[in-house]
Amino acid sequence: MFNLQGRVALVTGARRGMGRTHALALAGQGAKVVITDIDLAECELVADEVRANGGDVICFKMDVSNKADVDNVFDQVIAKYGRLDILVNNAGIYQSKAFLEMTEEEWDRTIDINLKGYFFCAQRAAKEMAKNKWGRIVNIASIASGGVGVGIAGGAHYTASKGGIIGMTETLAVELAPLGINVNAIGPGAIDTPMVSAAQLPKEVMDAMLAGVPLKRMGRPEEVSAAVVFLVSEEASYVTGATLYVDGGWLAA
Repeated sequence: MFNLQGRVALVTGARRGMGRTHALALAGQGAKVVITDIDLAECELVADEVRANGGDVICFKMDVSNKADVDNVFDQVIAKYGRLDILVNNAGIYQSKAFLEMTEEEWDRTIDINLKGYFFCAQRAAKEMAKNKWGRIVNIASIASGGVGVGIAGGAHYTASKGGIIGMTETLAVELAPLGINVNAIGPGAIDTPMVSAAQLPKEVMDAMLAGVPLKRMGRPEEVSAAVVFLVSEEASYVTGATLYVDGGWLAA
């Protein structure tokens, strides 16, 4: 099950955290993996891990919010492999800022990377996937994405972008189904990543959050990557337009 031999997968924001484990997991199932991020040196460190495990990998520096940059990288991927089968839209930022103090620039930067970047990558990926009538797009959203009762103080821009991702995912699933492309989202809960550490949440805030999680712990990036592998595999051929929450039971509590 979950055999990805012969597939070419591109992961954005893959230099650390969940992006790193997504790349490792996909390569572990046999996919040729393209790692992209704004920091090429850190991408190469992840690529070294993939190669150490016998995987096929290449790296590119890419700013997902810059369409010319995205097109240039995708052109190089197609030139090398001749196809693209899987896209994991993972790149994202979170910089806490009180809503009443948030600037237009801070709002725009988050939306440009977290949402517009997903649009650019998904659109170009879908055009390539349509040539072979097969594709998988997985958009990494968040449990804090609207409609489920989980807001983040200081994260109006972030939660707006993640809600937009889920809305876009559902629409793309409808539009791209005739082209053989499945599009799904994953909504991680509290996952132990560098982004969460950088947020520097006070201990009492973190304790209160985990108290509401039935499994009473943060998730590991690898646990989200397992969901990615499922959604891009043949075993998920009848799954599209869905949001899979990997949250330790947070929403069920």
